[in-house]
Amino acid sequence: MSPIVLRRELIDEGVPHRAILQMLSSGALERVRHGAYVDGATWRASDEMTRHRLRARAVLRQARTPVTLSHLSALAEWDVALWDVDLTTVDLTRLDRRAGRHEAGVRQHHGRLPADEVVHLNGIAVTTAARAAVESLQVLDVERGLVAVNDILHRRLATAEQLGQVRQRMDHWPHSLTADLVLRLAEPACESAGESRVLFVCWKQRLPFPTAQYAVYDRFGRFLGRVDFAWPEHRLFLEFDGKVKYEGLLRPGESASDVVVREKRREERIVEAMGWRCMRVTWSDLSHPERLAGRIRSLIAAQAS
Repeated sequence: MSPIVLRRELIDEGVPHRAILQMLSSGALERVRHGAYVDGATWRASDEMTRHRLRARAVLRQARTPVTLSHLSALAEWDVALWDVDLTTVDLTRLDRRAGRHEAGVRQHHGRLPADEVVHLNGIAVTTAARAAVESLQVLDVERGLVAVNDILHRRLATAEQLGQVRQRMDHWPHSLTADLVLRLAEPACESAGESRVLFVCWKQRLPFPTAQYAVYDRFGRFLGRVDFAWPEHRLFLEFDGKVKYEGLLRPGESASDVVVREKRREERIVEAMGWRCMRVTWSDLSHPERLAGRIRSLIAAQAS
């Protein structure tokens, strides 16, 4: 992570105001927020999550009271999967438990923050992944919260027990029902934001709940493959197709087309040996949850006939 340079530091080093303006104009520097800059090439090459982390570091450098990154900013620092989440505002929690003043691009929180829920990550103070997750469920809806919590559980940044313990400490917090629901729906086996969203669709549309990362064996006990979701009782399985998934399955020397062919053969083995049906879901399908739910219901009905 490229270091943040403050304007006052440049002035102290003898860099004149006009030179700073020239570096900003040329793109050598990029203004992260008022009075804080970063290398321009680094900023241009950064994605939304990285830019948020840079802004967060600038806010920390300029803070006048003891603070820690919390809520969504802490999740970003933990590199937790965040889907369709606004990252324009940096979340801080004051460690002196005093109410913070409002300022552009910063959301200050205050309250009781136990010492064991603050850690140093990548050189800065952040709330633990468990605390950050439960904090963020104050502002995220169920679908977006499920994406984040599943990623935390899948990567073992926190356990379900740790999330539950933090939730109990925050019983008086607003939106506690959302937190309870997300923690109840959470599935550590989900490997991507897309898979978590599929699970959300099944809950929201009142579909039978599938088993995630289901291992399929034939009648002789031979392993045929692992599928993203399965309804064994309906002889149906679902595969989520996403770019990240195929990149993660690449073996040394393989291309994306090699992975597609290998995945297709795995699907065919399961269909031929078990008599199951396979449906594939893409990101665009998730934009039409009712339509997707209708497809799943139709396949379940067809398998029952």
